[in-house]
Amino acid sequence: MRILVTNDDGINAPGLAVLEEIARNIAGPEGEVWVVAPAFEQSGVAHCISYTHPMMIAQMGERRWAAEGSPADCVLAAIHDVMTDAPPDLILSGVNRGNNSAENALYSGTLGGAMEGALQGFTAIAMSQYYGPAVANLPDPFGASRRHGADVIRKILNADMPRSDDYRLFYNVNFPPVPPEDVKGIRVAPQGFRRDMGFGVQPVTAPSGRRFLWVTGAPQQQPTHPGTDAAVNLEGYISVTPMRADLTDHSVLDALKVIE
Repeated sequence: MRILVTNDDGINAPGLAVLEEIARNIAGPEGEVWVVAPAFEQSGVAHCISYTHPMMIAQMGERRWAAEGSPADCVLAAIHDVMTDAPPDLILSGVNRGNNSAENALYSGTLGGAMEGALQGFTAIAMSQYYGPAVANLPDPFGASRRHGADVIRKILNADMPRSDDYRLFYNVNFPPVPPEDVKGIRVAPQGFRRDMGFGVQPVTAPSGRRFLWVTGAPQQQPTHPGTDAAVNLEGYISVTPMRADLTDHSVLDALKVIE
């Protein structure tokens, strides 16, 4: 199996090394793991692509490339430049430092890379490690994803979900903020919503007198509705959320026809 690995924390991120280890486990001794990852951190860029300017790409080693672009850019670079001789069988994005459950999924460059893989017609899985008090001081805060990542991927692949002719499935996997031995299992869960939460800005004034705005986040330990992704993560479960790039709210299409 040929596996493409990318992320949004950058090519030197510890979570990428974890994902490479997972990918080598999946690929097997006869397989190949290719890395095309951002040269610098690209957290929060979602599904951004560098449409209005070129990106520099450089080979860092055997089957290892860094691109000055977003995770989606990296997937495009891999498929249409680096791996043109033989495309990947699987695209993995992560392991992100921090969760991409609930509304975080909408901002996530980790998911942006997986989404672009799906739009290009490939099986793609995004993987993120929830942080919290139980893992913050561990020698390996990625322990849950490191130990359970390959097993989750195999189970997703073995599920053999039907392929669509249009917007293809990709998967959002979040590992809970607990030590690896405390992971309770896997839950297939819909995307949740943290109420009264979200990003904001904090103004600061530089010594030069110029005014800047830092984007601020929100506490991540608030559960979502029972059975949804962040809720099961905080209960100690790995969440697997099937997603598509189709943003249509199909449940209100018929009701909205009154405007026609």
